[in-house]
Amino acid sequence: MATLGGLHNSSSSNSADIDSLARFAVEEHNKKENALLKLARVIKAQEQVVAGTLHHLTLEIDDAGNKKIYQAKVWVKPWMNFKELQEFTHVNEPVTDTPSADHVQKDGDGSGYQSVPVHDPAVQDAANHILKTMQMRSNSLYPYELQEVVHAKAENVEGVAKYDILVKLKRNDKEEKVKANVHKDDKGVFHLNNIVQDHS
Repeated sequence: MATLGGLHNSSSSNSADIDSLARFAVEEHNKKENALLKLARVIKAQEQVVAGTLHHLTLEIDDAGNKKIYQAKVWVKPWMNFKELQEFTHVNEPVTDTPSADHVQKDGDGSGYQSVPVHDPAVQDAANHILKTMQMRSNSLYPYELQEVVHAKAENVEGVAKYDILVKLKRNDKEEKVKANVHKDDKGVFHLNNIVQDHS
């Protein structure tokens, strides 16, 4: 039996029960916030034995066509027919079943770098850090704008995520591509290691 208060993987993972709890969480949140979120899938389900059960759900939510990750907590006391949404919060973490920038495993060639999705929130944060740094170093009156992340690779070394990113920037009417190497330390702070203009 589960120890009281301990968090463990849900015994009814991926079952209809979990789906109905997830749908309940989304519906309650939509009612409260007047939102129109849709449940895409349940990524993870854990439960905690309290007075009843507190279900910790990680959900992929469709928000007007954008996929976002939310954490929901639903408190259930079956003997009282009681079910309440305790918490429903957006988290900026990538879905872990795609190779994401913060969860990169080393691949076989020994280089450690792997391509990651350019829309990964961590990649976007790193790209914005490049933009800010370019802005600070530039003495131009025109601000840089981030057009797109063209390509991104990442590796994780002892808790430090390193990114190799090619971004397309625009300043005034001129577009330029910049390659940069950024790492994120274990406190989540970005550091720009080097930056090169890409003329290809």
